[in-house]
Amino acid sequence: MEQDRVTATPAALELLAQIVADHGPVLFHQSGGCCDGSSPMCYPQAEFRIGERDVRLGEIGGMPFYISASQYEAWKHTRLTIDVVPGRGGMFSLDNGREKRFLTRSDLCQI
Repeated sequence: MEQDRVTATPAALELLAQIVADHGPVLFHQSGGCCDGSSPMCYPQAEFRIGERDVRLGEIGGMPFYISASQYEAWKHTRLTIDVVPGRGGMFSLDNGREKRFLTRSDLCQI
């Protein structure tokens, strides 16, 4: 089995646990942004339909993480690390009311 291509910092896992406690199971979807500093979107699992071309990179905190096919082509040689920074999430991401948002960082990896 291929190793997960996404990991999370302890701060991201803590925020994720709070969001799951408030909203139930969620999923992440990275569909925009071209580099470090992009924000993955976080949705209730029952409210987001995964596209047939979306790529599952793995899980963080037991929650699935997907990326759009076009984004995967741009980032296929990277391993993503999800972190947390101050600020509000995107307009379609769950509002966690904590003035924190998820942030994507990337490192080159061998496939």
